[in-house]
Amino acid sequence: MENFFDSAAQNWDKNQRTIKRTNDIAIELRKVIDFKDGQTALEFGAGTGLLSIALKDLFYEITLMDSSLEMMRVTIENLAEKDIHHLTPILFDLEKEDYTAKTFDCIYSQMSLHHVLNIDKIITKFYNLLNPGALMAFIDLYKEDGTFHERDFSEHFGFNPEELEEVLKKSGFKEISYKPCFEITKAEGPNAGKSYPLFLLTCKKALK
Repeated sequence: MENFFDSAAQNWDKNQRTIKRTNDIAIELRKVIDFKDGQTALEFGAGTGLLSIALKDLFYEITLMDSSLEMMRVTIENLAEKDIHHLTPILFDLEKEDYTAKTFDCIYSQMSLHHVLNIDKIITKFYNLLNPGALMAFIDLYKEDGTFHERDFSEHFGFNPEELEEVLKKSGFKEISYKPCFEITKAEGPNAGKSYPLFLLTCKKALK
């Protein structure tokens, strides 16, 4: 999967539909993330950093985690160009390794979870990376018919939020809620005009 994102990285931010989607999702995330002085966040599957740049004023520090080297290179360029210093990109594959450098007050992601093979395992890793009472929020595809990617794809064709809720409960998450938040409409290709809805799911780690 890294090869696809590596090859797409240089042109990722040139797609105006991608930029609009990210900005609209940032607006939705702002509604559920409480601003607190000194809080830290992790963006999982940060790509070129567009979402975290849009949320940069909500956090004292944001760690931008991605497993694509080329995406991280573009992120570094974006942060330097905008003179942003409290966002830290790291090249890291959380599916394959355990991250132990720090914990966070919030974890969020955009369209990344469906690329993860072992959902139960990654959810447990998220739980362990959060401070007590911390928020997790992610945006992803509702279950779709397999046509969204229009290429070879072996991970998840979206999710039923109700099934994710059960996985989250098993890991210890509380206050789980979800709602529709965006709709992607294909502009071209074999599925031009077809729409794919996204949901925003939020939950919290227990205080104790």
